[in-house]
Amino acid sequence: MYRERELMERKIQIIRSRRRTMALEIREDLTVVVRAPVGLSEEVIRRFLREKEEWITAHLARMEARQQNSAPGFTRQEVETLIDRALADIPARVAQFAPLLGVDYGRIAIRNQVSRWGSCSSKGNLNFNCLLMLCPPEVVDYVVVHELCHRRHMDHSVAFWGEVERVLPDYKARRAWLKERGGVLIQRMRNMKDP
Repeated sequence: MYRERELMERKIQIIRSRRRTMALEIREDLTVVVRAPVGLSEEVIRRFLREKEEWITAHLARMEARQQNSAPGFTRQEVETLIDRALADIPARVAQFAPLLGVDYGRIAIRNQVSRWGSCSSKGNLNFNCLLMLCPPEVVDYVVVHELCHRRHMDHSVAFWGEVERVLPDYKARRAWLKERGGVLIQRMRNMKDP
């Protein structure tokens, strides 16, 4: 079940019109649309979303599953191309952000992972998913900063997220992109042809 904060971080669009009741719709891009009367307060709309939490969760899960099951798998050549692009792109991003965080790092590896976008070992070695090359640049930067922040905090504590926010004040929107759209990319990796 979604906690209220997670629900509110979802892409929600409120459309006000001359109507008497509220209605919900979930679009193909997984946007939750609330249709509401013109004068209705934000608090009433938030309460409505909390009350419909189970319905929203069930419908989002169904739509995400349908999208993932229909996602065509990558070919070996496509994955190799993504790895080459990531090797040319991500080390420069790491070199750009490491000084801002005041951290060093070890080797950088690019992998074709099906469960993670990145990781940082206790020795400071960084791994990144080649699928990041299919994400917007600001999302790639978020994953890079996230992993570099683990050089200071090997957890997801308040201090860790404070460090991420210091460098990327809008990190929540970048992280939301991965939550909303990254699953289809991961599924395509899982469905990879000729693994």
